[in-house]
Parts: sequence; structure tokens; C-alpha cells
Amino acid sequence: MTDRLYYTDPYLRTFDAQVETVERSDDRLIVTLDRTAFYPTSGGQPFDTGTLGDFAVVDVIDRDNGSIAHVLEHPAPAPGPPAPSTAPRTPHPAPGTRLAGTIDWPRRFDHMQQHTGQHVLSAAIDHLFGVRTVSFHLGAAVSTIDLAREMTPKEIAAAEDDANRIVWEDRPVAIRFVTAEEAATLPLRKEPVRGGTLRLIDVEHFDLSACGGTHVARTGGIGVIAVAAWERFKGGQRLEFLCGGRALGRFRSLRDSVTASVRLLSVLPEEIPASLERLQADAKDQKRAMAALQTALSRFRAEELAATAKDVRLKPDATEPKVVESGFSRTSARGDTKLVLRAIDADANGLKALASAITAKPGFIVVLISTSRPALAVVARSSDVGVAANQVLTALTATFGGRGGGKPELAQGGGLDASPDAILEAARAQIVSDS
Repeated sequence: MTDRLYYTDPYLRTFDAQVETVERSDDRLIVTLDRTAFYPTSGGQPFDTGTLGDFAVVDVIDRDNGSIAHVLEHPAPAPGPPAPSTAPRTPHPAPGTRLAGTIDWPRRFDHMQQHTGQHVLSAAIDHLFGVRTVSFHLGAAVSTIDLAREMTPKEIAAAEDDANRIVWEDRPVAIRFVTAEEAATLPLRKEPVRGGTLRLIDVEHFDLSACGGTHVARTGGIGVIAVAAWERFKGGQRLEFLCGGRALGRFRSLRDSVTASVRLLSVLPEEIPASLERLQADAKDQKRAMAALQTALSRFRAEELAATAKDVRLKPDATEPKVVESGFSRTSARGDTKLVLRAIDADANGLKALASAITAKPGFIVVLISTSRPALAVVARSSDVGVAANQVLTALTATFGGRGGGKPELAQGGGLDASPDAILEAARAQIVSDS
């Protein structure tokens, strides 16, 4: 069983220990020590990083037998020529040898701020509103707590205020060890899930919880607790929060965003929301106006294209069976059908709008191809023309690749790998009878 130095001194940054076991896993070593200051992933808190000898500690694992495994690898060499070294490189450790360990302190202290901040925030929520914390996760950028029920924004703000009151009062945070029997007589915020000797984190006159994590010695070390966001989660609520250095980092990011917005919008910070609402309303008005102009332009271009249409006789096998709808008979192989074949510099929506505008009039079949390659294609026909647009498109994609689909009245596709002229000629051959 590994002696866990962080249990009693979370501020310990360097230590030495004796190697007990060494395993190899690919290009890594897995080492257990007689004692360690490295915290393993446990209780929602990630592992510590740092060094053991010349090796980088890249993972720390809490094993079921009570030992702590340190996953080691040699750090990558720096770019450029190797620097001269006066100290010999640490050989692969062997059982019985000693290694010096150094904790990555910025990472450790960040975790201490977040974890103690979670205790204080969860306790504030519990005290004020009786809402239990179901789980906790300390992430790389943000931390979260999952609550048993939803809270209102007003309740969240009140809990945030109370938690920061405890932070700024700089209360002592003590570490205590008790038996399970002793713990049963204490006002623990949450019932412990394990027996035996329990490690308690005691925030003076505010919170008492069983926990194996690393914590600051006084609440002032948390700095500040800021609830950043919340959402519904599994019938309750998930709160995202930041403490200390993380909260400062988020503030700086938001400050920079607000400063840039103030400069771009030429407004005061408090006027940004109203300014954005005005811009959004203006954008909607402009979008409607643009749509109206595009519709008018499509009609104009449609009239131009319709004027260039050629009267053609349809292939019998290009037409749908003769049916009667609303009192008129659809054309079959009639000679007064007008065909529009054109390559146009437009996107899929533009092609579709033009084709729809032309075929709103009776007697038209339209094939429009984009000038881009691979090409887009739209095939459409008037309601009184019996050509199946989707069948024509299917034939084109079978010949030139791509994919698409639609209905007999209108079909569209893309990815046709050929020149516009080749595609249009193939479409004409599908539709027009030469006899």
C-alpha cells in the first residue's frame, strides 16, 4: 500500500521515494513507490503530472490493492542539437532504488482551487435550498456539479453569493481522519460510500465532507467562485463553474470580447445587447428585401430564358403515362412543348428558383446546369407536361456521376463530372425525339 503524502500535505511539491515495482507497457514504465505526493485520478479530480527522476509522469492510477501506479515516459527531446548535460540521465528505475519526485504545481494548485470551491459551492446550495450535489467533475477547462433538482437563476445567484462570502472570510480548511463509527456521529454533508478510516475536509463552521482530494488550507486560496452556465441534466441540473485562476482567465476572455464589441459597435458595454438586437432586426429586414429582389430578378431572368426556348417533340419514353387531372389531359408526345437548356452561373437555390419560375407557365421543360465543375443540375417541368424530371436527372447522374433526386415535377442533384455542354446535350437526348 502506498503512503499518500498529499493526504496530510497537499502543498508538498517535491519528495523522494523508494521504487517497489516496475512494469513495462510499450514505451512506457509503470512504477509503484513506497510513498508518493502524486494524486491519482479519483473522486472527480484528475491526476497530478510532474516528474520522477528524468521521467515525465503522464498518468497516475489508484489501484484496487491500495497502491498508486505512476505511468512514466521520457520527455521528448527539445528541437535542435542536444544541450550538454552535467548530470547523467536517470537509468530505468529498479525495485529498491530511490527517485526524486516533483509535482507540476500550477496544475496541482488549480485542482485544489476548483475542488475546494466545489465543496463550498455545493454546501452553499445545500444550506440555502436543500439541493443535494449528485456528482462532481473537475475538467481541464471547467468544472461541473450535477444537482438533484433544477434551481432558478435567482437561487443560483444567491448560492454563488453565499459561497463567495465563505471564500472572502478566509476560513480555515482542516484535514481530519476519523473512523466510520466516529463519522456516523458527525454532521457530514453527504453520507460516505466507504468504510474504515475516513479523511474529512472541514471548512470551518460551514462544510464537513469525506474526501480524498487535494484542497487549499484556507478558503481565501480559492480566490473566487463563479457559476458560468447551467442546463437541465438527467431530471436535475448541471452547473458549470470556475474558481480562482480559471475565473480570472474567463474574465479576461470576456473582457477582451466586450472591448472588441464596444469598439466595433461604438456603444457602451451595457448597450451591447440592445445594439445586437437592432442589428439582428436590420439583418432580417435586409434579408427580406434581398429575397424580394432575388425573386424579381429570377422572374426577369426566367422571362429571358423562356424567350429562348425551342419547341420540341418529346420522346415517348421520356413521358409519364397519360393521366387526367383537374379536367385536363397531360400532354404526351406533343410538339408544342418548349425546352430550355442552359448553363448558368448560379448555386442550387438560384437554379431551382429560375426553373420554378419558368415552369410556372404551361408547356415548359427546363434543364439548368451550373457552370461550376462538378456541376449542379435542376430538371423541372410545367404541370401540363408529362416528362418525369426525376427520371431525366437519374439518367444524367448515371452517365456523369453525382447524386440527386426529387419528384416528377422537379428534381435536383450535384456532382456531375462533365462539361456543361456535354451534360445539356445528354439531357436533350433524354427528352427530345429526333423523328
